[in-house]
Amino acid sequence: MTPTTPAPLTHVYGEVAVPYRWALGPQLTHFFNELRDSQRILAVTCTACGKRLVPPTPSCGRCYARTEGWTEVGPQGVIKTFTTVNLEFPGQPRQPPYTWVQVQLDGSSTLFPHLVDECDPEEIKIGMRVEAVWAEERTGDLYDITHFRPVE
Repeated sequence: MTPTTPAPLTHVYGEVAVPYRWALGPQLTHFFNELRDSQRILAVTCTACGKRLVPPTPSCGRCYARTEGWTEVGPQGVIKTFTTVNLEFPGQPRQPPYTWVQVQLDGSSTLFPHLVDECDPEEIKIGMRVEAVWAEERTGDLYDITHFRPVE
């Protein structure tokens, strides 16, 4: 009797769980702590071009210079672009339909992404002034601001 060689393994079926943690770093940690503890939206300033960035980043996305300092911006601003989401997909902040906006907060040079609510999606337009609505219980994340609403 001669031993037989098993067929080569070509597929393995199953699921692999890969737990991970993501460190926010010092700037986003401070940013989210201020949202949670003080209901303040803070920007950092580019040392080369002077742009105020929200959310904060260690370097300017336009000129790549480092950023520093903290300046309070908002909580009001202007909608620069938006989209109404009607289709469901994993990881959504809420059930559709909802409208996602890019707000240029007063005193900021960049756009801040968030939800807009308390109005009919048909009424939302570029140039509309909005203000932050704060969560009653804040945990130190983006949804410490539950949404933005139109300013009358």
